[in-house]
Amino acid sequence: MALEPGELVGLLGPNGAGKSTLVKTVCGLVRASGGQVDVFGAAAGSREARRAIGYLAETFRYPSWCTGTELLRLHQQLAGSDGGEHERSRLLDLVGLPEASTLRVDAMSKGMQQRLGLAQARVGHPRLLLLDEPTSALDPVGRRLVRDVLTQLRDDGVTVLLNSHLLSEVELVCDRVVIIRAGEVVTQGSPHDLARPRGVQIETSSGTRVIDGAGRDDVPALVRRLVADGEQVYAVTPLTSTLEDVYLEAVAGDTS
Repeated sequence: MALEPGELVGLLGPNGAGKSTLVKTVCGLVRASGGQVDVFGAAAGSREARRAIGYLAETFRYPSWCTGTELLRLHQQLAGSDGGEHERSRLLDLVGLPEASTLRVDAMSKGMQQRLGLAQARVGHPRLLLLDEPTSALDPVGRRLVRDVLTQLRDDGVTVLLNSHLLSEVELVCDRVVIIRAGEVVTQGSPHDLARPRGVQIETSSGTRVIDGAGRDDVPALVRRLVADGEQVYAVTPLTSTLEDVYLEAVAGDTS
């Protein structure tokens, strides 16, 4: 698989499929036993590759005594960023945590810590952002904020690989979805392209029914025929498979 610059890609698969292992391999935390992983032309794990990456791990622990500002300052030093106070303030505002500048980590909720983690992943303006379950601890408001942040990142030309079990979130924000099973890509494409017609649902004076095999292009003829037969048509809805349908079909037989 390959990611295009400025592309937001959702990585899906059952537990044990290799999602987190792939992300850690790109980061250089795990050495690949086969194949090749490059980051903007540099070998994964090299200094050049690491400088291009921002990473938010699925399970992270930050020093409980650090404030938001102190944590970001530490990561600026680690990343060699000279953004200073301006960068720290901008990143906290980006994730909706301006008040976290003086708040200690142990006083933050899990959701606040996760958003702080998203801010630290952006330190130094990395060209590739690797996010492992970035919305798992967030409430609906927090997930909406992260979606807005991801959209802004894409607009800024940042490439994002998003590993998540929340299919609805992936479907909302990702340009492309890659589904893996047992370390192999089994399906990929845009959420729109992966969807397939599942018939047309029609609500008429005689009830609601689904016309299997029909698609959007068949709707005008269906409506004309029903009206000619004396039926009143109240609603017509072309049905398509959801990303969940596509996912379950792709990983059929995997019970992990």
